[in-house]
Amino acid sequence: MKKMIYLDNASTTPVRREVIEVMMSFWSINFGNPSSITKIGVLAKQEIEKARTVIATYLSRLPKEIIFTSGGTESNNLAIFGVVKSLANKGIKISNMHFISTNIEHSSITECFNELEKQGATVDYLKVKETGIIDSRDLRKMIKPNTVLISIGYANNEIGTIQPIREISKEVRYARKTNKIIIDKNEEEMGLYPYFHTDASQAGLYLNLNINELGVDLMTLDAQKIYGPKGVGILFKKTNVKFSPIILGGGQEGGLRSGTENVPLIAGQAKAFELVRKSFERNAQKIKIIRDYFWQKIQKEIPEAILNGDLENRLPNNLNISIPGINSEFTVLCLDEEGIVCSTKSACNHDEDSSFVVRALGRDNVLAKSSLRFTLSENINKKNIDYVVSKLKNVIKKQLKQNFN
Repeated sequence: MKKMIYLDNASTTPVRREVIEVMMSFWSINFGNPSSITKIGVLAKQEIEKARTVIATYLSRLPKEIIFTSGGTESNNLAIFGVVKSLANKGIKISNMHFISTNIEHSSITECFNELEKQGATVDYLKVKETGIIDSRDLRKMIKPNTVLISIGYANNEIGTIQPIREISKEVRYARKTNKIIIDKNEEEMGLYPYFHTDASQAGLYLNLNINELGVDLMTLDAQKIYGPKGVGILFKKTNVKFSPIILGGGQEGGLRSGTENVPLIAGQAKAFELVRKSFERNAQKIKIIRDYFWQKIQKEIPEAILNGDLENRLPNNLNISIPGINSEFTVLCLDEEGIVCSTKSACNHDEDSSFVVRALGRDNVLAKSSLRFTLSENINKKNIDYVVSKLKNVIKKQLKQNFN
């Protein structure tokens, strides 16, 4: 069997050995229910609070603002519907609520807004430029007096482009000064809306996550994207954000996310987060060198390849290209046979035959159907890249020859 060259880290990452070691005892030795008052239960609860503190420290926020979930999808759903439910409980009709997002968000965001639109809400979508990045000045024009939530991803899961989160947060703060939503007669609740949520699932490895600098109210993180376990994630929620739970039960996670906490995964997530945040800037610089070498090599060997999204304002490990005339899924399978793992688009959009993100850049359907996503890790070197480009070139030649014949 060929040695695997894994270039699909945007989809999921391998779990680090140190993370596995941390999790082991909580499955077989310290396996108590954290809601129990017994010694073993108290130990489990202490581990959860320790993990909460570790993560909060790296976000420069309070431990009580960290909510543990089952992953990025649940965190995104909780952020959106938690705000909606809170307003609905106070008598605001969903049909009177306005939301803003972009036209390249992850499906766990877009499907939530699709559902709210079915219930009568109004949702406007900012269009990205050809670079895959929005203009924050366009946001000011779109905000309405009844805008309650703005959800814009930090870094796109397909093309890796990074949105100007700080500039967006400034526009949100400006909008609050003229906000006219009346919740009740409690003046303390005035001026809070719209809230600003960002899905930072793809940002955890390489970007700044200091909440105070970013200026967000809600932020999603996913452990499986940072060399942690699958099935666990985080929703950061500022203390002053008005919020209602969407999962009811035992009142865990401060009453905002019921269900017995998964202690092993939470402990593993905290360890993964700790390992990543200690060296994220150094790793970003290192991997960007390899990524740029990859693109230069492709330009030389496969000149028909087109880059999707801005080259500089993107995650340092992301390279998304379109190659006219190829079948991207067939190409992925051929590369897989050569020990190379990559993807066509988000693994969560399996029902689509082309990338809606690439189409949003102004590309036609031919390019949207021929897109390939390569997302590197720190252990990929130039020798690996040379091998990948060589095999990719061969696969493309065979396809184009068959198409011509």
